[in-house]
Amino acid sequence: MSATPSTPPGNAPENSDALRERLYNTTAAYSRFVPREFLNLLGIEDIRKVELGQQVERKMTILFCDIRNFTALSETMSPQENFNFLNSYLVQMEPVITAHGGFIDKYIGDAIMALFPDSPDEALRCSQAMLRQLDAYNDGRQRAGYRPIRIGIGINTGIVILGTIGGAARMDGTVIGDAVNLAARLERLPKEYRVSVLISDYTLYSLDRPDEWAIRFLDRTQVRGKQGSHSVYEVFNNDAPSLVQAKKRTIKLFEQALACYHVGDIGAARQRLVDYAAAVPEDSAVHVYLERCNPLAESYGPPRPETMPHWHEEYSYGLSTIDTVHQDLLANMNALSKALHDNNLEATGALLDKISMAALKDFEFEEREMGQSSYPFLDLHARQHQRFFEYFEELRREIESREEDRIYLIFRVKRFLTGWLVNHIVSADRHFGHFRRSKTIPDAA
Repeated sequence: MSATPSTPPGNAPENSDALRERLYNTTAAYSRFVPREFLNLLGIEDIRKVELGQQVERKMTILFCDIRNFTALSETMSPQENFNFLNSYLVQMEPVITAHGGFIDKYIGDAIMALFPDSPDEALRCSQAMLRQLDAYNDGRQRAGYRPIRIGIGINTGIVILGTIGGAARMDGTVIGDAVNLAARLERLPKEYRVSVLISDYTLYSLDRPDEWAIRFLDRTQVRGKQGSHSVYEVFNNDAPSLVQAKKRTIKLFEQALACYHVGDIGAARQRLVDYAAAVPEDSAVHVYLERCNPLAESYGPPRPETMPHWHEEYSYGLSTIDTVHQDLLANMNALSKALHDNNLEATGALLDKISMAALKDFEFEEREMGQSSYPFLDLHARQHQRFFEYFEELRREIESREEDRIYLIFRVKRFLTGWLVNHIVSADRHFGHFRRSKTIPDAA
């Protein structure tokens, strides 16, 4: 005798449909904790196939955003009010990030870490849209009797490793790399300068359309555990239109004051900052620098002037052809600074030509090597080379126009030439060096 089936045959399609629906709902639920975009970047379609240690290298723009003075604000609320407030704020920001091609990697208390795989320009557009959304959110808070909040945003672009870490019972997706560390550092700085959005020089050099943005140099900063400094830039498109125009009109005056500050001439810096503050009194950053220059203020702390960088073995690329050119470039850039300091205009022209020709030869060689070895980040590397020449030509025009402010010119050589070269060597060039060695590509030297 055959067994009687426990489920009527006619119900099989219903059970199959129910199973598919449960799987769909389960996948959708998991995607709220593990972003689908993250899995896609790892090449994983089914979350059940995620394994510990899966990883991939990608060019990425990282955006960190947090609420200013959140700790003080949260102390005035109950735990339930804290969670309600945070969620009411975060639910405003998530759609903005998604609409600009980004996705949220994680929430860290009141902070958001978002990733933009495709375009640094979209990350900047997202930052401006977040500020506009914040204005609308604050309007609602004020109508409800709450005080408005402010946020700070830091953005950096670079090569990162996305992957899974953890143990057998608990693992997580994460993004690691120097690019992430610098973005996190930038997130903490907007509060210090009383501005909204800061980007790194790496993001500036990676933009598709830099002319679309209102950007100015703001400071030099160091990342913990790293040698050398990075230039930090303010993006101020979202300021009041009158302030945007005032900042654009006085960019050179502002940078001349900052140049004096960074070379340690605090007296000259203070006077130029006073002149600038008279022209643009609503610019918050200038008041921060004025406080730094006041020896009676608690925040007084003149910088230790950066010395011109000299060749270190850690800058070595591992290919003698390139290392020699890099050493010569650095020596000629330092010589250019000295010639400007000594007002030796005859020497500056010859040095500019040497730097231009050596850089062109070096960049062509590097890009040819990268193409031959199928280096996946050739486009990113070449974009940085392109930006170098754009800023180099801008600097050349200033020098050849007989710009009289030598401190200003020397500081721009430091930012656009020596600073760029050192950071490029220890990040982009070093990454390709690791790639070459991993592929056991023979030296062409």
